[in-house]
Amino acid sequence: MEHGAKVAFTYHSSASRAEAIVETLQDVGGMVKAYQSNAASFQAAEELVNQVVSDFGTINILVNNAGITKDTLMLRMSEKQWDEVMETNLKSVFNMTKHTLKVMLKNKTGSIINMSSVVGVFGNAGQANYAASKAGIIGFSKSIAKEVGSRSIRCNAVAPGFIETDMTDALDEKTKDAFLSGIPLKRLGKADEVADTCVFLGSDMSLYISGQVISVCGALNT
Repeated sequence: MEHGAKVAFTYHSSASRAEAIVETLQDVGGMVKAYQSNAASFQAAEELVNQVVSDFGTINILVNNAGITKDTLMLRMSEKQWDEVMETNLKSVFNMTKHTLKVMLKNKTGSIINMSSVVGVFGNAGQANYAASKAGIIGFSKSIAKEVGSRSIRCNAVAPGFIETDMTDALDEKTKDAFLSGIPLKRLGKADEVADTCVFLGSDMSLYISGQVISVCGALNT
């Protein structure tokens, strides 16, 4: 919003946290609204897009950021653990892109930003479902970029590495040191650094960038 964007975002169940985000963004200035929705549902995604267009007038930038993990070794992984990760992480990208493209095609412009992961690039033991979903996002993004590029619609993937979150804060020092040993910049990334990459990809500064995977990983994926 600091760059002039109006923001519509979704949440699945945490209404109080969503409201806190709305209040924070409103302090910056501009229009912001939260919507309770399930991106893994084709019908819910369609209803969401229609409502956002009704409230905001159009959609110029789409950031697909829904994601969960159900980590375990393949021999222990259940069908449910596989399906839940695929539905939330990958099917949600199809759902939201499918419905939003109708708006962008009409406008003959738009930027789609899909959140992948470095795990989708080089894999990770115990995360076959997660890695497959994130790798799928990369292939999906490249394909969409080729399909709709002639309409001035761009589609890129962002692949974060190890980022500071509540989950990483809870890790013990030994585990953190193990992560840091593989990162040339010798620190975890910050959420703002991932967000800044999305701002760049959504702005006119990246009008000739499409079909790419931008890693935000401190040279981990090098």
